[in-house]
Amino acid sequence: MIPLALDWSDIFSFQDYGELVALLSNSIIAGAVLGLVGGLIGVFVMQRDLAFAVHGISELSFAGAAAALLFGGSVVAGSIGGALVAAIVIGLLGTRARERNSLVGVLMPFGLGLGILFLSLYDGRSANRFTLLTGQIVAVSSPDLGWLIGIGVVVLAGLLLMWRPLRFDSLDPVSAAARGVPTRVVGLLFMVLLGLIVAVAVHIIGALLVMALLVTPAAAAMRVSAGPVAVPLLAALFGFVAAVGGILLALAGTLPVSPYITTISFLIYLGCWAVQRIRGRVRRTA
Repeated sequence: MIPLALDWSDIFSFQDYGELVALLSNSIIAGAVLGLVGGLIGVFVMQRDLAFAVHGISELSFAGAAAALLFGGSVVAGSIGGALVAAIVIGLLGTRARERNSLVGVLMPFGLGLGILFLSLYDGRSANRFTLLTGQIVAVSSPDLGWLIGIGVVVLAGLLLMWRPLRFDSLDPVSAAARGVPTRVVGLLFMVLLGLIVAVAVHIIGALLVMALLVTPAAAAMRVSAGPVAVPLLAALFGFVAAVGGILLALAGTLPVSPYITTISFLIYLGCWAVQRIRGRVRRTA
């Protein structure tokens, strides 16, 4: 057999690209909101060592979305409900890191198994099942966009209102408690905000890859800066570039949106890691 030559037109096609961008403007706006807010909240996810919990919440969000799909309800409402249940349970019972990791390890397979059960019972379009795991750029309708923007605004407002006590509690919880910060309440409220934004991420990028926007941008920002203002701003910028850039590439490509978003996010992290290493060598030789 003669191997077929790979043509770039098989991977990317910019024919009628402007019309596609206009047609899927809802998805681009939703991705921008998710990237910005996800990058900001990701800073506290890293500081509070909750990266593993993000994945656990996403599995319960997936189960809620799958249940809504099976019973004919709103997929967005189902994913929000599942994410909030997981976030509140982790916030109430997982106060210590070891307890939290054990709890997440229990919730993850339960949520994934429950979601797979609901999807196996669903006899609708098979594409709907796949998009819950990997995301879908064409799935954001105008009503869904309103929900997603509303959730993003609520999460952003919540973060800004509790920014100082949350940052204090994230960096030094013992001193925060001694200074009168209600650390348990702050932690629970943060988990609720995290659950809401995870539900949005599941709807856009899928349950399996939410950490690409809620962990990787913040981790990349922390590689190149330690400033209390620079890190959140960089994380939000990195999340925005990964989300919007991935969606714009997906419009011209033949793959789902998630591979593009995760690849851009990983390349940003790799670039920040390289910058950190170069800086370290320069300092050692200076």
